[in-house]
Amino acid sequence: MNKIQLALLSCLLSVLSFITVAAEPRLEPTEQERARTVYIFHQPVVMLQAKFGLTTPEERVLRIRNTLRHFTEQDVREPLKIIPVTRYNQPGRLIVMNGKPVMLLTQADLDEGDDLTLDQAAQRVLTRLEAQRTALHEQYNSGWIALSAVKTIAGFLALVLFWYGAWRSWRWVRRFYRHRILESRSIIPQRWRKFVGAIETRLYALLMFLSGALGLYLWLRWAFSLFPWTRVWGTSLGDWAVRVLRDIAFSIASALPGLMIVLIIFLITAFILKLLKILLNQVEVGGLQLPGIHPETVGATRKLISVGVWLFALSAAYPFLPGANSLAFKGISVFFGLMLTLGSAGVMNHAMSGLVLIYSRALRKGDVIRVADNEGLVTEIGMLATKILTRENYIVTVPNAVVVSGKITNLSAQEPDAGINLTVGVTIGYDTPWRQVHAMLEMAARRAKCIDHSQPPLVRQLELMDWYIAYELQVKLIPGQALAEARNELHGLIQDVFNEFNVQIMSPNFVMQPEGTVIVAEENWYAAPAEQPEQK
Repeated sequence: MNKIQLALLSCLLSVLSFITVAAEPRLEPTEQERARTVYIFHQPVVMLQAKFGLTTPEERVLRIRNTLRHFTEQDVREPLKIIPVTRYNQPGRLIVMNGKPVMLLTQADLDEGDDLTLDQAAQRVLTRLEAQRTALHEQYNSGWIALSAVKTIAGFLALVLFWYGAWRSWRWVRRFYRHRILESRSIIPQRWRKFVGAIETRLYALLMFLSGALGLYLWLRWAFSLFPWTRVWGTSLGDWAVRVLRDIAFSIASALPGLMIVLIIFLITAFILKLLKILLNQVEVGGLQLPGIHPETVGATRKLISVGVWLFALSAAYPFLPGANSLAFKGISVFFGLMLTLGSAGVMNHAMSGLVLIYSRALRKGDVIRVADNEGLVTEIGMLATKILTRENYIVTVPNAVVVSGKITNLSAQEPDAGINLTVGVTIGYDTPWRQVHAMLEMAARRAKCIDHSQPPLVRQLELMDWYIAYELQVKLIPGQALAEARNELHGLIQDVFNEFNVQIMSPNFVMQPEGTVIVAEENWYAAPAEQPEQK
């Protein structure tokens, strides 16, 4: 027997793997049933059940395999036949090839559930064997092999042409979107065009890559099926694809009820949050009052309620998510839980401090505050930090824990949309009449354009120091007036007024007792611009 014959018979008789039942194969055989099954090119032929003496059905399968290995190419060319025989006192049907026995099928090999006669079962086995023999004989024809090789090469060239076309189409799509961006012709806004175009081109590239991989898979399966030596691989690839698609379809079908429940839970959650939003919006505009909820805290309250409701909805929907009970899903949950536990200590401190700021209403967006060394306009009160716009036009981000732990000075008035309270101070010696200082500070305030003149300026003597008096001028600014600009204007006017009346702004200090007494004579108590009250 030459090498070609040996290869042919090895292929024919790589025949047996194990799956079928009696004369009719089972769909889901057990391990014992697999061992009793004759299998050719992954096609179930017959399952033997009869035991002859000490010979078990498994041993009969092995003997059939050894018998097939000894057939020649000439034997394979001859059609199979059925010969009625009697063996071991049982009626049987002997299947032969070129006069040589292949296998024996007896009445005891039949499965009562198949409801077949011995002749019917033998005919079905013969049909399956004959289909495999005919296909194998045709494929081992030299002309068939040559034609198969040509088909394989032609299929590969077609695949390469498809790959080239996919690559060229991707380049065309990329150029198309670049031209659309340059020409500004698109229904999508130009500021989104570059971003969206890049995503679309990459999605198209991914689609072409997957199409190319699918083409390669189909070509391999088809090419393997053309040759007898690789036909098993082609069948295996086909079975694998069918199995994967079937598993995917079953997984999707089995997950649909759970996904529908999840969808219903999320729709109910969204409806509840919509109602709460309408209710809280009424509180924010003042149309409704709820105990413990103020218009300034509506934003934070809405976020807290949304987070709580969504967490509750996620907890309710979690058991219905596909793969929720898998070890991988549980491992990911444990991993993220550990990360949150280890990393949330500082974050939660700032978050809770942010809630304290919001619900204590110590400040609000648009207030002018002083925190530590920072003074400016509050532009944002976040869950983790507060942002302040300073007079230098800097954005200072102060962690909420720092804001809460320190002193907060709110310079804004208590009335909504009112101006800011501004105070400036000077220290003047005792030799200057305090009435004159009061009058000069009030005059400087009246000259200022940034001050709300409907509110009269207020001058206070804060402290009587050893060598001078500390004065404070308090005014209210026009709404919307910047604090730094108002302070700059008022300082300049104070200097001008004091210069007009020859009063020096200074904080005197004495090294030794002066020769004269540092006092103001009574006739100078009402020095200009102070006005002496009328005598009653």
